[in-house]
Formats: sequence, structure tokens, C-alpha cells
Amino acid sequence: MANRLAQATSPYLLQHADNPVDWWSWSEEAFAEARRRDVPVLLSVGYSSCHWCHVMAHESFEDQATADDMNAHFVSVKVDREERPDVDAVYMEAVQAATGQGGWPMTVFLTPDAEPFYFGTYFPPDPRHGMPSFRQVLEGVHQAWAERRGEVDEVAGKITRDLAGRELSYGDDRVPGEQELAQALLGLTREYDPQRGGFGGAPKFPPSMVLEFLLRHHARTGAEGALQMAVDTCERMARGGLYDQLGGGFARYSVDRDWTVPHFEKMLYDNALLCRVYAHLWRATGSELARRVALETADFMVRELRTPEGGFASALDADSDDGTGRTVEGAYYVWTPAQLREVLGDDDAELAARYFGVTEEGTFEEGASVLQLPQLEEVFDAGRIDGVRERLLAARSARPAPGRDDKVVAAWNGLAIAALAETGAYFDRPDLTEAAVAAGDLLVRLHLDEQARIARTSRDGRAGANAGVLEDYADVAEGFLALASVTGEGVWLEFAGLLLDHVRARFADPESGALYDTASDAERLIRRPQDPTDNAAPSGWSAAAGALLSYSAHTGSAAHRTAAERALGVVKALGPRVPRFIGWGLAVAEALLDGPREVAVVGPALDDPATAALHRTALLGTAPGAVVAVGTPESDEFPLLADRPLVQGEPAAYVCRDFTCDAPTTDPTHLRTTLSA
Repeated sequence: MANRLAQATSPYLLQHADNPVDWWSWSEEAFAEARRRDVPVLLSVGYSSCHWCHVMAHESFEDQATADDMNAHFVSVKVDREERPDVDAVYMEAVQAATGQGGWPMTVFLTPDAEPFYFGTYFPPDPRHGMPSFRQVLEGVHQAWAERRGEVDEVAGKITRDLAGRELSYGDDRVPGEQELAQALLGLTREYDPQRGGFGGAPKFPPSMVLEFLLRHHARTGAEGALQMAVDTCERMARGGLYDQLGGGFARYSVDRDWTVPHFEKMLYDNALLCRVYAHLWRATGSELARRVALETADFMVRELRTPEGGFASALDADSDDGTGRTVEGAYYVWTPAQLREVLGDDDAELAARYFGVTEEGTFEEGASVLQLPQLEEVFDAGRIDGVRERLLAARSARPAPGRDDKVVAAWNGLAIAALAETGAYFDRPDLTEAAVAAGDLLVRLHLDEQARIARTSRDGRAGANAGVLEDYADVAEGFLALASVTGEGVWLEFAGLLLDHVRARFADPESGALYDTASDAERLIRRPQDPTDNAAPSGWSAAAGALLSYSAHTGSAAHRTAAERALGVVKALGPRVPRFIGWGLAVAEALLDGPREVAVVGPALDDPATAALHRTALLGTAPGAVVAVGTPESDEFPLLADRPLVQGEPAAYVCRDFTCDAPTTDPTHLRTTLSA
């Protein structure tokens, strides 16, 4: 019999709808039931492409005896962290404070007042490696609740008070300047891995937002070291197993320092951010590798993540059927020499093994290898390699595919819109820009209500019930601002402004300008989450600062500029200390120091060749955070176009910053020089 999750819109919750566990979704009704029965709440948080979430589900939540224990002594609540990042953030902070580490699946025991008192992540079905079994944990918590209630209530109260007392030290009310950005660069240099690219040891995550900072810092200051770290890291990631050498797109992270073996799940946010990074790297250097990876990653997103409604799905699973009925991590992506021979024949298989680094010993499990592009002296026939790649991709597509989490998350779609709009413009791929526009249309049509309040998720053309958080407003505004610059359609600027009105009114502290992850009128949790650090994706805080700054450059709004500057105070505090974890904040600070520049391109029509040439040149300028408006002199779609006439009847570009404008130019070469200095 299906439990209450059968009506959920989250694919992750639906994966648990047939469990014998009597699951509830996060709701006041669940806590009311816990109060009525006088039992604790067992909160289990995960997401659909999480490998160990699947393992624990199979071992414990599908087991009747374990489910009987859970049903007898707890109200069990299942949460998709991607639908409810606020719930996840609040209790993950408690887990990390109590245990020094966190992760998913996250298992937290709460009082009926939602106060946490016992924590963990994955629990095995039997005791192992010093860990108790999940059923031992259930029994221990039940006993404590039944026999030592006063002690439990005391612990829960203390943890909740401690969390409430962890209010963020906002840092500084001044914006970061040259000194802080130079210190951040020095800190990154110290943590850089010069042999392998990237930062820190294993596991190694793609540092997409730090790479944006390095590219912008180089563009503004000419610092060669910053560019070199970006170039080398991008090349190592693209040559390693982190990157899908057949189908394009990046996995979540590498389990080793060498980018060889990935954790195979593919997330929309990683691919959106990295697509944009590689497009920007090509813009800065002309690198053919960067061009190829940007386009292949964009094509991967459109081919494998696009939903029938025009949005982009959240993730592809790490696990899939290995062809024998077993569900195995990475089965879809790895190859043995024998599998290469079966598809390619002996000669081409030998070539493919050398080219992709496939060995008899293997680089993964059971003699299989993750495809890479090792640095070899040998020169390969490009046409033959293309043929090999096509045949391997066709053979792979016949394998059982990984599962897809097809819910549309507003924030991550905002990131994808920005990446696809720019990549389409840079490489003359209007199909990619059209895909970005279609996703933008879906967000406006389905996720925004009449007041421009945004729904966090949708699925199958139905908006979810969960309210958008700060990153949804900020990242969607970022995507819409990119669409405005690329398409010349001012309606996207208007929609961005509506979203940013909510940021200023409902997410900002009116006294300090600090930002919260949830709105002032959102559901009250035991703590209002507030995290300025950039981790897997830009924090809502950093993303909002960037969108506010771009919008102020487009419109001349002093209020939005002030809000952006107040939000950047935290970058002044954190940038020099933890630069790896405030990469997007540092990138926004680079834009602030550069102006950012405002570029208005006017011409008789958008499809006029001379106008299009100036527009493309403006978009390809490397000046950090520059905003671009394009239209006719009579257009009222963009404030930047006001009072901008043609020059002697010719299309012209006007470049301004800090209330000062250069003389207009009709020459793309001159414009290119202006926007790269």
C-alpha cells in the first residue's frame, strides 16, 4: 500500500511512496501527529541522485521489520533537500555543529516542537566500522524518549538555543577593495594544486565560482597567475574522468585528487556553472578546448536534462543497471577493453584504449575504466577518433540509462538560462539561446504568481507547493538579466526587477543589509537560515549581490546599487579568510571594482549586420560584470538606450562606468579594446 508520499511532486519522495514506512512529508500535520502520539519525529533528508540515500532506503526503509520499528515509535518525515533547502540547511547546521561533519542521507530525531536532539547521516543495517545499526539507533532513541524524557528535552532545548545564538557576524559594512581581492588570490594560490589543478585534496570538487573570480581578476588586473590557475584547472577537469568524454557534461565531483574517478551523478547546477566558465575561458583566451567543452556541456543539458515543458531537470543518477539486474554506481559510463573490442573491433579498440586511457587493470571497479584524455605525445587521426566516439556513444545509449530527477528547480534553471543564453550568443548557436528563452518562459508562466513570488519547483507542468528561497529569486534574476543582454528584449529586465524587489523587501535585514535564505513571511523554522558561503552553487546571498549590481548598472537605480554594496560587506570579511567558499562573492566584487561597465548598442534594427557585430563584440568583452543593452534609438525597453542616437546614421556603441562615458564608437575593434582594458 502506498504511503502519503504517493501525491508528492518530488521524484525523490515518490521513490519512497511504496516503502512499508508510514512516511509523512514535512508539514504541520506531521508534527501535530507526533504531539498527539507523544513520540519523536524521525526526519530523513536526501535527494534523488544521492547514492547512499538509495543504499539506506534499500537496506532499511524497504525492510518490513525496520519499518515496523519506525512506525511504532516515531512519526517519520521524508524531505527532498532540493525542494526544501531551508529545512535541510537548518538541521544540517545542527548535525555539523554536533558531529563535526554532515552529508546525505541526513537522519535527525526531533521533538514534536521540531527541536533536534540526536543526529546522524547514513546508518547501516548491521553494526559495522564502529557504527551502530539503524535499528540499534531506533531502539536507543526510543528508550531515551520513554525513560529519560527530561534529559532529551534539555538536550533539544540547548541545541536549539545554541543554533539561535549562532547569528552570523555580518563582518563589515564597507565593500571589499583591492586589498581583500589580492589577499583572496594569495589564499587561493596557497591552496592550489599545481600538479593536478583545482584546490585542496580528495574529494575534489569543480571550483566553478572560484574560476569565475580568477577570470574576472585577470581581466581587471592582468594578473597572469590568476589566469594560469583557471586555464590549468579547466584543462585538467576536461581531460579527466570528471568530464563525460563521450556525451559531454560534468559529474558532481572526483573521489581522487587527479580528477580520474567521479562520483557519477550529474547535477544541473554544476553543468550550468561550468558551461558558463568554459564559455568565459574561451572568451578570454580563444582556447579550442574551452570552446568544445562549453558547447558539449550546453548540448548535454539540452539533450539529456530538458523537460517536455521546456525547463531543465535537476539531475541524473549516479547508479544504473549494469545489464545483469544489479544497480551499480557508474555502470552507464565505464568501459573494459573487452567492451571496447565488442563495439569497435580489435584495431579501433586498441586505438580507443590508448586515446581514452582504458587499461586491463582499470581505473574504477572490477577492471573497468573511466574514460579520460591522458596527455600523450602520439598524434591521433581526428576523423577516426570522431568515428570511434560516435560508435561508443551509440553503444552506450543502448545501456540501461541512469534515473533522472525531472523536477524543475527555479534557481538551477536560472543558472542554466544564463549559461545557455551566453553560449548561444558567443558561438552563433541560436538554438541554445532559444532553449534559454523557453526555460525563461516556463519560469514566468508556471513558477511566478501575480505578485512575482516564485515557486521553488515544478514537475510535469505543475508548480510545487514550496515557496522559493533567496537563491531562486537571485539566480532566476541572473538568468533573466543574461537573457536581456543577449536577446535585446527588455521584458527580461522587467521580470528581473520584480524578483529583486522581493529580495530587497522580504529577504534583506533593513538595518544591516544582511540577507536571509528565507523570506520574512516564510514558514518559521527553529532558526531562520542564513548562509553567505558559496558551495556547490552560488549562495543566495552572493547571487543576489550580483543580480542587484547588474540591475543597478542597467537602470541607474541607486537603491539596488546600495543593496548590492551592503550585501558585499560579507565578502570583505570572508574573502581573505576562506576564498574557496566565497568564489561568486569575489567575482561580484570584481565587477563592482570595475564599475561595472554599461554598454548600449544602438542600430536601425537588431538584425542589421553592423548592429549585430557591435552587439556580439559587446557580449564578448571581458570587463567583469559588464551589462549590455541593444535596441533602436527610439526603443524604451532599456534605460541605457535613452538619448543614444546613431552616429552619422551608423550603428554605435556607448560605454560608460562610474557616471563617466567614452565617446561613442561605430568600430567593433575599438569597442573590443575598450571592453578588455
